[in-house]
Amino acid sequence: MPRSEPGSRDGPVGIKQVAQLAGVSPGTVSNVLNKPERVAAKTRARVEQVIKELGFVRNGSAASLRAGHGRTIGLMMLDLGNPFFTEMARGVEDLMSEREYGVILCGSASQVGREQRNVRMLAEQQVRGVLVTPVSDSGESLARLRERNIPSVMLDHAATRSDQCSVTVDDVAGGRLAVAHLLERGARDIVFVGGPLTTRQNADRRAGARKALREAGCGTLREVIVDEMTPRAGHEAAEHLLAELPDAVFCANDLLAMGVLRVLLQQGVRVPGRVMLIGYDDIEYALASAIPLTSIRQPPYKLGRIAAELLLDECEHPGSHAHQQIMFQPELVVRESTS
Repeated sequence: MPRSEPGSRDGPVGIKQVAQLAGVSPGTVSNVLNKPERVAAKTRARVEQVIKELGFVRNGSAASLRAGHGRTIGLMMLDLGNPFFTEMARGVEDLMSEREYGVILCGSASQVGREQRNVRMLAEQQVRGVLVTPVSDSGESLARLRERNIPSVMLDHAATRSDQCSVTVDDVAGGRLAVAHLLERGARDIVFVGGPLTTRQNADRRAGARKALREAGCGTLREVIVDEMTPRAGHEAAEHLLAELPDAVFCANDLLAMGVLRVLLQQGVRVPGRVMLIGYDDIEYALASAIPLTSIRQPPYKLGRIAAELLLDECEHPGSHAHQQIMFQPELVVRESTS
């Protein structure tokens, strides 16, 4: 039978083809790939030359699974359209790339059912671990991961269990910072615009706003709760405010604040002359908006990177891993929308 020429076969090249053309056993090819010190230098050179000629690409996933572990993790986030989460994902991906891990990214869109489907999918993909921003505090999805012995780290959400790692920001403190700033600027009638209160971030930011009012002993807090945290939802929320304009509006993220700002400006409402406006997250667009937004800054890149480090430590050193619950403090960034 004539020898096949490199590139003449259909489909990917496998170890058997490499072994046949190099005149060795498949086990020898496997040793060249995994334990080269066990193969004589002359034989190893011949196999490596054939690998180069054929353009053989090792199936790293299959090799890892045979060894009992993979080199892929899952990353499940609430809103892939929010630049805050995009920056957090960049922190995760940078660390994983350095450590030669792959990342499967999926979004829950703040829907419990979708989150549960993502958990099943990631388990089927046999990921090494999962980073997750959970939709609710029920812990059901994390419990399902534990049942499958898949390590997980809560990202942008505080853990309530000592055997669960988490990396987050103190959103109660952030809400308090926002409203205390508005009160200091003279606001007394304040509106909170936020997403579903079943989501921990919204509930905590509202709780922080209420705390600032209690501490000051003055002012009122009206609320407009919307279904999603987008500029469109902010636009719809602002239309409810026009009949009775408040002194200030605190939005649970910058995307909502941008939607509110657009309506106010379209209606000729002076910002901050008539209504002050503050957002949350301090995404890049907060500085670039028509009137630069005062915002509560979080460190999304650092959150992602540190969470990824904790997850890999638990995956690679389960016996010595120490669970940590890390909480960063937010920062007030004052710009033209309140000054």
